[in-house]
Amino acid sequence: MKTKTMAKTLQITTVLLACILAFSSTLGAESEAENDRWTPAYMVENFKRVGGTAISPDGEWVAFTVSESRTAGEKSDYLTHIHLVRADGSRQFQLTRGDVSASNPQWSPDGRLISFTSSRGGDNAQLWLIDPSGGEAWQLTDAEGSVGQYHWSNSGSRIAFAMVDPLSEEQQRRQREREDVNVMDADLRYAHLYVVEVSQGDSEMQGIERITEGEFHVGQFGWSPDDRSIVFDHQPRPGLEYHVRTNISVVPSTGGDVELLVDLGGSDASPVYSPDGRYLAFTTDQGDHRWPGYLVMMVMDLDDGSIWRLGKTHDDEPRNIQWSPAGDEIFYMELHRTSIDLFAMPITGEDAQYRQITEGPGRFSGFSISADGNRLSAIHQSFHQAPDVIVSDMENFQPVRLTHVNAGYELTEMARAEVITYESSDGMLIEAPLIYPLDYQEGQRYPVLLHVHGGPTGVFGETYVGTPSVYPLQVFAAEGYFVLQPNFRGSGGYGRDFRFANLSDWGYGDLDDMKAGLDKLIEEGLADPDQQAIMGWSYGGYMSSFAITRTDRFRASMVGAGVTNLISMTGTSDIPSFLPDYFESEYWENYERHMRHSAIFNVANISTPTLILHPEQDIRVPPSQGHELYVALKRLGVDTKMVTYPRQPHGIREPKFTIDAAQRQLNWLEKYLGE
Repeated sequence: MKTKTMAKTLQITTVLLACILAFSSTLGAESEAENDRWTPAYMVENFKRVGGTAISPDGEWVAFTVSESRTAGEKSDYLTHIHLVRADGSRQFQLTRGDVSASNPQWSPDGRLISFTSSRGGDNAQLWLIDPSGGEAWQLTDAEGSVGQYHWSNSGSRIAFAMVDPLSEEQQRRQREREDVNVMDADLRYAHLYVVEVSQGDSEMQGIERITEGEFHVGQFGWSPDDRSIVFDHQPRPGLEYHVRTNISVVPSTGGDVELLVDLGGSDASPVYSPDGRYLAFTTDQGDHRWPGYLVMMVMDLDDGSIWRLGKTHDDEPRNIQWSPAGDEIFYMELHRTSIDLFAMPITGEDAQYRQITEGPGRFSGFSISADGNRLSAIHQSFHQAPDVIVSDMENFQPVRLTHVNAGYELTEMARAEVITYESSDGMLIEAPLIYPLDYQEGQRYPVLLHVHGGPTGVFGETYVGTPSVYPLQVFAAEGYFVLQPNFRGSGGYGRDFRFANLSDWGYGDLDDMKAGLDKLIEEGLADPDQQAIMGWSYGGYMSSFAITRTDRFRASMVGAGVTNLISMTGTSDIPSFLPDYFESEYWENYERHMRHSAIFNVANISTPTLILHPEQDIRVPPSQGHELYVALKRLGVDTKMVTYPRQPHGIREPKFTIDAAQRQLNWLEKYLGE
C-alpha cells in the first residue's frame, strides 16, 4: 500500500513537473517573443542618435555627437556627448562624460583643441575647451546668457559667438515684483555678437567683449581671413517671421561701427568670405520673398561692390555654403529628391554648372570638410542602415563607414522599404517611400497608413526605418501595416516649380497626389481598400484634418499639431505672413478661399474617428487649432480624443511623450483597423 502510494505520488509529481516545465517553456517562449517585439518604448529607450560631424583640420579625426534617451524616474530627456573616431577607423572613443550634455563640437584651427557648449557649469550653455588627446575640459566663458552659434578665428586666438540679450536688471526686478506685463513687440531681446580670447589650458576664464548692439537680431556670421572683421546677417526683430527682411553687414572684430554691405530688399543671408578676403558669397531671394522658398547664390566683389549671380542649383535652395580652399567654387548642401547631397558651384557666373559630390542611395547630413578641401565627413543613413559617420575623398567619392553606433539594436530584420514613382491625376510624377509590412507575403492585402509630412515643403527621404519618433515606422511595419509617404506637390527636393505648385491649393491637388499613391497600391493588390488611415504632424496634421472633410475612405485619422482653421491660425501663429503668402491674399480679402481650405469650416462632412495630439507650448500652430477641431467633432458626435503635451513646442522633445504619442496612435489604429 505504501509502495503504491509512493508510486502514485511520484507519478503525480512527474506530471506536475512536466506541466511546470511546459508552462515555463511557454513563458520563456512568450518572453522571448516579447523581447523580439518592436514597440515605441523599445525604440526610444535603445536607439542612439548620431549628430553632425566636425572633421579635424588635417582630416585625420572626426568629432561627432551621440545622444541617448533618459526615461527612468523623473527624467525624460536626452543626454548628448562628444565622440571621436580616426578617419581610418582604427580608433574610436567617447571624449566627454557626465550627467550634463556636451554639444556643438568644433576643432581649433591648429587641431590641438576641441570646443563645445555645455551647461555643466550652471543654468546657461557656455563655451568649454578640451584637449582631444585626453584630460579634463575647462570652461572658457561665464556669460550672463547662453552661448549660441560660435566660430573660431582663423588664428585660433579668439572665438566669436552669438548670445541673446540676457534680462536687464529692470526686467529681473519686474519679474521678482510681479510687474512683468508683456507688451506686444516691446521689450525685445536681440541676439548680438561677442568675442572671447582663447585660454590654452588656463582655468581662469577670460573677459568677454561685446562687439554689436542695437535693434537688430544677428543670424549667421563668419570671420574675415585676417581676423580683423566679422561679417554677419541680421533681421530687424527676433523670430522666424522677420527673416524675410535680412541684410548683411560687417563689424570690426574688436567692436566699432557696423557697415551695411548687402541689402537687396529681401532675405540676404549666410555670408562667407573668400579665402583671400576679396569676395563675399551669400544666398538671397533677390527681394522677392516667398514662404515656399527660393534662393540663389551670389558673390560680391568687396573692392568695387559689384555683385553677380551663380548658376542654378537642383532645388533652388542652397544651404550651408562655404568656399573651396582654392577660392574657385562654393560648396553647398541641398535637398535632392529623397536625399540630401553636397554640391560644388563654380563662381564664374550665372551659366556655371554645379557638380554633385556625394552620391548613392540613402541620405547624407552633417557635412564637414578638412582644411585642404580633400576629405569630407558626414552622417549617412539609408532605409536599412542606421545613421553613422562616414568619410570620403572629395574628388572621388567613396564613402567609408567609420562607426556602428547602434550595433545590436535591431530585434528582427528591418522592414522592406523602397522609393516608388507614380503619376498623379493630372500626370504629375510623384515619388514616395513605401514601407512594407514586416511579415509581407506576396498576394496578400494589408492595411495602409498614409503618412503626410510637414512644411508643406518637407520631404520624406531614404531614412532609417528603425528611427524612433512619434511615427515609428518599424513598429507600424511589425504590426502589419503598409506606410506610404508621398512627396506631393509643394514638397522640397524637386525644384522651385514643384515647391510652388500648391499655392492657394492646399488639400486639393496635393491630396490628389496622395490618393493616387494609395490607389496604385490598391490596384496592385498590396493595400486593402477598406483598411486605410491617415496621419501626420504640422502640415501633415492639416491634411489629416482636411482630407477627412473631402473623403470617407479613411477609417481613422491622427492629427498631430495640425492647422484646422486658416483664419484663426493667421492671427495666432508666430508667423502671421505664412498663410497669406501661400493663399495669395489676406483672409479678409478672400474669406471664401481660406474657408474652403479649412477643416473647421467643412467639419460637418467629417465622419472619420479622429485622434488629436498637440503640444501645449506650440507657438507655430497654437493648441487652439486642435481644440477647435476637438470641440466641433464632439458636438457632431464623431468619435474623437485630444491629448496635449506640457512644455512641448511645435515638435515633441521629451522621450516619454514620444513614446506616449506613438503608442496612442497604435491604439487608435488597433481600434479602427484592427478588425
